[in-house]
Amino acid sequence: MTPSRPVVARSSRWFAAWLVSALASAAALAADPLPPSVSAALRRAAIPESAVAIYVQQVGNRVPRDADANPRPPGASDVERYIGVRAGQPPLLVLQGERPMNPASTMKLVTTYAALELLGPSYTWKTVAATNAPVVDDVLEGDLVLKGGGDPKFVVESLWLMLRQLRGRGIKTIHGDVIVDRGAFDLAPYDPGAFDREPSRPYNVGPDALLVNFKSVSLRFIPDDAKREVRVFAEPALADFTVGPIAYADGPCGDWRARAAPDFSRSDGLSFAGAYAGSCGEQTWNVAVLDHARYLAGLFRSLWSEVGGTLTGTVRDGRQPSDARVLVERESPSVAEVIRDINKYSNNVMARELFLSLANDGSRAPATVERAQRALRSFYATKGNAMNDLVIDNGSGLSRQERISANSMASVLQSAWSSPVMPEFVASLPLVGFDGTMRQRLTTKSVAGQAHIKTGSLVDAKAVAGYVLASSGRRYVVVFFVNLPGAQAAQGAQDALLQWVYENG
Repeated sequence: MTPSRPVVARSSRWFAAWLVSALASAAALAADPLPPSVSAALRRAAIPESAVAIYVQQVGNRVPRDADANPRPPGASDVERYIGVRAGQPPLLVLQGERPMNPASTMKLVTTYAALELLGPSYTWKTVAATNAPVVDDVLEGDLVLKGGGDPKFVVESLWLMLRQLRGRGIKTIHGDVIVDRGAFDLAPYDPGAFDREPSRPYNVGPDALLVNFKSVSLRFIPDDAKREVRVFAEPALADFTVGPIAYADGPCGDWRARAAPDFSRSDGLSFAGAYAGSCGEQTWNVAVLDHARYLAGLFRSLWSEVGGTLTGTVRDGRQPSDARVLVERESPSVAEVIRDINKYSNNVMARELFLSLANDGSRAPATVERAQRALRSFYATKGNAMNDLVIDNGSGLSRQERISANSMASVLQSAWSSPVMPEFVASLPLVGFDGTMRQRLTTKSVAGQAHIKTGSLVDAKAVAGYVLASSGRRYVVVFFVNLPGAQAAQGAQDALLQWVYENG
């Protein structure tokens, strides 16, 4: 049946009006590709779009590269091109996608996904206690070797359980030395103050093949107003390492850490030249002030004594003898479990340990930063993403040198979504409004609970990257980098983008 001329005319007028509206919207997108809520938030934060890189794309698509960044079907009309963009063809939203940026801690996504595939989600690290000496009655007549395997989460409880197992084997006295074998890693000397001149901060702790408890001590300040004194406890307690005392003070709490005036230069303890105000109540301060060798020596002696053991010798670095037999073996949590701590809570030390483990190619050669870098690049090349813009330093994002473009980060997320390890990877990311570093963000917005987002934060970098499940039921990869002094002010704009993708994706 042929429509009447009035119907055709009305249809033509409707189509013409729709065409004008569509082309106007397309022109607006070309003039400012950002959603109004995001643009407004950037303006309020005084952040220019030149400092921003964004990439938004529906999952399950290849990230366009360079020349094909905005595909247009041959001969397609302007309307068809506009409809194609609005229908979700990649990218849904892009701004400076090819520009290499400092991704801050979102670089952990690059490391953790590679680790899931290269090592496997069930991969674990082994720490062993071994000896080549006999045990006579309850005496080990020689040295005990502790050999590290690069476990990213070897905490106080892990070492304590190993020592309990040694006691369970009937060993009470070690008539020799404790030899610490750190040979699984071959690392250059590390300066914990090089990044930001804050060497006592736990996030600045360097990697080690036998890293214990992130080499950190938790100081607990407990004031007693009646006695006008302050008790300071250290957890864990380290042998031959004293803490305090500190004077009691009146007045407001203020910057209580600075007021305490700690001396972190001593190898035998911590002292305070300042005071602690009773109005502060109980406070906790986590610090890392000893090198790996001194920390482990103090912790071993303390725990070994606690379980009823004695040591006649010293704790020193060395190598496990070829004829040593294993007495106790401690197995770490799996990679799938470890990356939850790394991504949800942005643990830099664990990320660096994991990154070095990428160098595990089945050989007996110790892991080096260079071999880990090559392994990571080779892995992504096999995924069809050479990432020529990638600058990888330590794999944690705690770096001034690391760089990646929003496009490349989106490609990492797309590859991970198509991978068999996708469930483990996505579950490791903070759930917006519920846990990890996104626990306090967007809690009252509809995107809460609908996005898994990794955050990143440095003095001059602010980043988010991950997945948003839109209200339409479609899921999107979202990457938003900001690089400039004062980048922390970009959080509102990044939250606005996550909400916009949820509502409009």
